[in-house]
Amino acid sequence: QVQLVESGGGLVQAGESLTLSCAASGRISSIKFTGWYRQAPGKQREMVAFISGGGTTSYGDSVKGRFSMSRDNAKNTFYLQMNNLKPEYTAVYYCYAALGNYWGQGPQVTVSS
Repeated sequence: QVQLVESGGGLVQAGESLTLSCAASGRISSIKFTGWYRQAPGKQREMVAFISGGGTTSYGDSVKGRFSMSRDNAKNTFYLQMNNLKPEYTAVYYCYAALGNYWGQGPQVTVSS
């Protein structure tokens, strides 16, 4: 089993930055893929960023150039740096790890205009 604990959500104004963290514990060796997803009210959950098992980082089209995902293997933690936030980015943000399909608790990120 893998446990993911997120931190860093909150309320910010448009144009500001926020960093989310996701600390993993348990069977860390089973983690090959890590990612961030978000779900806005009334919308489907969408991919924001991920790091593949081969180390390649990819981003959703709507966040390219604004968001940056990184991973600190020594701390078993991965991050999502979000810059120049827009109100339409308001959502619940979930971290994700596979193999095994594990999700974080999903803190709320609210961006006011």
